[in-house]
Amino acid sequence: MQDDQRPPETSSREQTLQRLLSRAARLLVKGHRASATLTRWRLILFVTALLCTITLYRLGWYQAGNLSLGSFLAFFLLVASYHTRLEQRIHRIRLWQHIKQTHLARLRLDWDRLPERAYPAPDSHLYAKDLDLVGPHSLFQLLDTTVSSQGRERLASWLLTQPPAPDEWAERQTLIRELAARSLFRDRFTLEARLLGEQEIDGHRLAAVLQHRLEIPRLHIILPLQAILAATTAGLGFAALMNWLPGYWMFSFGLYALLYFFTDQGEELLEHAVGLHHEVEKLGKVLGYIDQHAKRSPSALARTWAPLANSDRAPVRLIRQAARILHAVSIKAHPLVHLVANALCPWDLWYVRELGQIQDQIRDHLPLWLDRLAEVEAAAALGTFAHLHPTYIWPSSLQANNQESGAAALCSARNLAHPLIPAAARVANDFSLRGLGQILLVTGSNMSGKSTFLRTIGMNLCLAQAGAPVCASQFEWTWLRIACCIRVDDSLDAGLSFFYAEVKRLKSLLDAATDRSQPPVLFLIDEIFKGTNNRERLIGSRSFITALAKSHGFGLVTTHDLELTELEHSVPSMTNAHFQETVAAGELLFDYQLRPGPCPTTNALRIMQLEGLPVPGTSPDHTV
Repeated sequence: MQDDQRPPETSSREQTLQRLLSRAARLLVKGHRASATLTRWRLILFVTALLCTITLYRLGWYQAGNLSLGSFLAFFLLVASYHTRLEQRIHRIRLWQHIKQTHLARLRLDWDRLPERAYPAPDSHLYAKDLDLVGPHSLFQLLDTTVSSQGRERLASWLLTQPPAPDEWAERQTLIRELAARSLFRDRFTLEARLLGEQEIDGHRLAAVLQHRLEIPRLHIILPLQAILAATTAGLGFAALMNWLPGYWMFSFGLYALLYFFTDQGEELLEHAVGLHHEVEKLGKVLGYIDQHAKRSPSALARTWAPLANSDRAPVRLIRQAARILHAVSIKAHPLVHLVANALCPWDLWYVRELGQIQDQIRDHLPLWLDRLAEVEAAAALGTFAHLHPTYIWPSSLQANNQESGAAALCSARNLAHPLIPAAARVANDFSLRGLGQILLVTGSNMSGKSTFLRTIGMNLCLAQAGAPVCASQFEWTWLRIACCIRVDDSLDAGLSFFYAEVKRLKSLLDAATDRSQPPVLFLIDEIFKGTNNRERLIGSRSFITALAKSHGFGLVTTHDLELTELEHSVPSMTNAHFQETVAAGELLFDYQLRPGPCPTTNALRIMQLEGLPVPGTSPDHTV
């Protein structure tokens, strides 16, 4: 049944977000006013101090002038410090406001206001593109709140690699449900990361630099020698400046420069490390924030974070130390400063040594730190999704041995709806498949909702097996693999026609469905063999559906070929269902409700007629 308005709980979430946004807007207005006032006072203080001090000095009251200058300077610095803190608070509020605006956009499915952080679909994936899991206006874009590349990949893997191990799924869902109730933790986590910039933490780059140990031959000899030469040059230079000695410093500096140009300064490592300190600082910040809040035990977050909390290496301290070293390395981005620094002392060699020491302490622990961070990020993303949709239910996985007991295979839902359709427009349907070989053949007119219904089932199953809530009033299933043939594209590069691409996809689907070494397959096929002629499509579809009925799976097949509905007489495990339309006042109306039995109507000729194409006259309801 189509909703006429948002559910009360969803409206409540929207009202809460709007109230928080209004409060943030008021705080920003007050903050900007206060900042403008302080700016004026700083100017008044400067002019007043300048006039008073000059006047006192011109009157010959030097002691009073010095006192005036010192007093005004101290007061000016006090005001400037307060002004800086105020600007930092304004910046935090602005970021907080943006986070809440993004949540509101997620709730309203306002795609233009959501970050465009697309995740590429793996080649030949059996359901990623078909179910709109990745790409623009996808489920992944709706869910993604991560701040690191590992977190983004972990979230995608939960959607694209299914089903998970049951124990892993249970622990994951526990963590997601816990974080769903901790909205302040989730939003502050995002805020802490964004305070250090919008760029995500590139875990792969971090690992490449912090785990790649660069060995410079005889560094333990060259570095002290360079340091001695630099100190000697400084001493001799000072003596020459004071006219105590001739310019002997040129000899020590020449030897220093010669040794510099003939020694590997770690260019390979340092070039990759330039600018990396921003990401390392952000990593230290978010690790420290989680570490601070993961001490509440017992909790799922504490269990997830336990490998870091119990480690002999404190990640926050080591990461912050690495950030300081990398910050020093980053002067290579400023060639003149870099040249001066290395002319005065062996800057690069010193920090290659320092970086090597911190690498020795971090190298074996960094993968674990990034892994635990990714786990928390992905769970927080799904927790935000759950928090924004309180009407969605947490599904129940039935612990059945799917490999041995085909009858135990199940996927069943009540009031199942598509999570990427606005609440006011989505239509819910009931759905149930029990036992291997069960096939629901769905017929219906164009635009009646067949493809959307397939995506509704597949997307909600992906959410359920990822550990997230689903858009339904009840959802039960046993562990399933997913295989789809809904959105098939031809490929000019590979020389594939649409029909051949469809055949290859259906072959991959059938291969998956005949593999009995893994959990059963839920197959979702839209307009089977639509790329060929009617006669061959009918023959191929009958054979393919018959093969699916004997496979290690169950699922749905949609078609326009009403002749296929006769298969229910020869394939006992196949059931017919349909979507239909009505015609009123010269317009086609769809209610998107799934009904039992074959579709009694078609609408192709009617659509042609309504658009003015030359077709034979048809009655308002063309009956087959």
